Amino acid sequence: MAVEEQQGLLSEVEIPTDSITELPFETSELRRLLEIFLNSLVENPLTGAQLKVGNFQWGVYSFYDYDNEPIYVGQTKESLRTRIRRHLTNQRTDAVAMNVLDPFEVYKIVVYPLPELEGKSASDAGAKKILDALEHKIYSQAIIKSKFNAILNEKEPPAPQVEVSIPNSYEGIIVSDDVKRIREHPDIRIARRSQTISRLSQVISERKVQKGLRRVLHTQAKRLEWLAQRRLESASDVNDAD
Repeated sequence: MAVEEQQGLLSEVEIPTDSITELPFETSELRRLLEIFLNSLVENPLTGAQLKVGNFQWGVYSFYDYDNEPIYVGQTKESLRTRIRRHLTNQRTDAVAMNVLDPFEVYKIVVYPLPELEGKSASDAGAKKILDALEHKIYSQAIIKSKFNAILNEKEPPAPQVEVSIPNSYEGIIVSDDVKRIREHPDIRIARRSQTISRLSQVISERKVQKGLRRVLHTQAKRLEWLAQRRLESASDVNDAD
C-alpha cells in the first residue's frame, strides 16, 4: 500500500480531535474488541454454568502478532481479565514497561482457563504448581511454533512439578479490520518494531539487567530482520525522478 493510500485511509477514520477525554481511534478499537472477547460467554466444563472468558481466576494466556507468530505467554491467578488488561491497556506490567512487549503488535489472544482452580486462594501451593506446569507447556509449544524458536518472554517458566493436560482454549481477535488496514503495512510495522528495539536497548544501557532481557533484544532483532527482509523481497524497484 502506497503512502498516499495510507494517508487516505487515515483521513477516512474518525479520530477525535476536539476532546481530550476521548481515546484515539486505534486505542478505543483495541479496548472495544478486547472487552468483547473478555465478556464472551463460555461454559464451565465442570459445572455447566456460563462464565465470561475474562472472569476465570486462574489460567494461561498467549499473544500472537499479525503473522500469527506467538510472541508472549503469561499466567494469572487474579483473573484473565485483570492481567490481560494490564498488558494491553494501562502498561502496568514489567513486559510493557521494559519495552519487551509492544501492545500494538498483539493481534490475537488465546486463553487457557483452569476452571478446576476457581475459588482457590492465590497462595494455594498446589494450585500454583498446576498453573506453572500449564504455563510451561504453553510456552514450550509457542517456542516450537515460532519461526524464530523464541518468543518475547524475559524469563522462562519454572520447570513443571506436576503433569497437566491442556484445557479448553478460547481465542479472540482484538484488532478491527479498519485498524488492521492502518497497522499491517510492513513499513509501518518495521518502523514500530525499530522503535521498540531502540527503547529496549536504552533500558538495557541504563540499568543492570538480567541475561533474559538481552535475549529478548536479540529475538526482537531477528523479528525485525525477518520483516525487513520480507519487505525487501516484495518491494519493486523505483527510479527516483530528478
